[in-house]
Amino acid sequence: MSIKIFVMTHKPFTPPEDSMYVPLHVGRANASDLGYSGDDTFDSISTLNPYFCELTGMYWLWKNCHDIEYIGICHYRRYLINEQGTIFTQKQLKKLLSKYDIISTKLLTLTCSYYHGFGENHHIKDLVTTGEVLKEKYPEYGETFDKLVHGPHTYFGNIFITSKENYDRYCRWLFDILFEVQKRTDFTGYNDYHKRLFGFLSEFLQTVWMQYHHLKVCECKVGMIGEKYETRRLREQLSAFFAKRDYTGAKNCFMECYQKRPDVLMEASDVTGELHLCMQIISTCCFEDEKYQHCILDDIRDYNHLITHFHRLNAAVSNYLAGNLSEENRQFLQCNSLLTSEAIAISVKMFCKDISLQPSMTKGICNLCNLKS
Repeated sequence: MSIKIFVMTHKPFTPPEDSMYVPLHVGRANASDLGYSGDDTFDSISTLNPYFCELTGMYWLWKNCHDIEYIGICHYRRYLINEQGTIFTQKQLKKLLSKYDIISTKLLTLTCSYYHGFGENHHIKDLVTTGEVLKEKYPEYGETFDKLVHGPHTYFGNIFITSKENYDRYCRWLFDILFEVQKRTDFTGYNDYHKRLFGFLSEFLQTVWMQYHHLKVCECKVGMIGEKYETRRLREQLSAFFAKRDYTGAKNCFMECYQKRPDVLMEASDVTGELHLCMQIISTCCFEDEKYQHCILDDIRDYNHLITHFHRLNAAVSNYLAGNLSEENRQFLQCNSLLTSEAIAISVKMFCKDISLQPSMTKGICNLCNLKS
């Protein structure tokens, strides 16, 4: 059983030492050579990478890679991991693939329907077009599509391992649909994020394919290695604004980035959770400055110290709400002269989902800190 896991990348990175993992430079036709094999030779759609993302690599492997029995797709930052939390070895995969049709990410359960979630982050007309094309070309999949699009489940990331035979059948179906959707899509006014349409659509179509064919799926966790360049760059910019006590500049910088990349706050992007904390810092500064003409940035401007302060605040608040306040939490709340009722109220809103309880919870913590709520 020969297995190759292709690691899709558009940036230099340190590949796993296991030779089973093979870097593939996607979109190489539009970029400087990274020194890896690329998706721009022979039968290729590499130039479409701004619209198809890792799918340009998947297409290239479908058309040009014929000498393996099993094929896997992962990313330079995301890998399927075993129960021990490490990437799979060939021996482990052979054992799993003898029992399952496909190894994939865990099925996500959204807080809303996939249709609603897609509409919140993308142009809903494109999902509608996809459904229309699928039903025209493959009407037998229509019922599965409708059930899933109005349900809360989807796989994500185009990360999976399966037989090359199954992979080829899937790609033939997938690209037949997506190329037709492409013909019917007007990208006028789309930003760079929304232009990556086919990468997003394919994640859902993978779910449709797998469920329609009743594939026996081994669902695995995804291990994250490092963070996105965009995340690191935004964090550095926010740090510079905090150092100057310019929380308004930080807010504008964040919103400008968020407009271009709505995914920047997703767990896969904000791996450390620091961007969420930066939003909390900005909000706290706004309310404090309005009320006191003084805010946390008058006392702490170092980025790491700010992150530590708000981590400790959130830990204390969440433990208070859960009835598990530790002595360390208590000391932080009672002995920290930098805390304000505004900072506490914002933290409570983050962790207390019952709006009716938020005022009393805020008052209880403020009393513990000897603050007026």
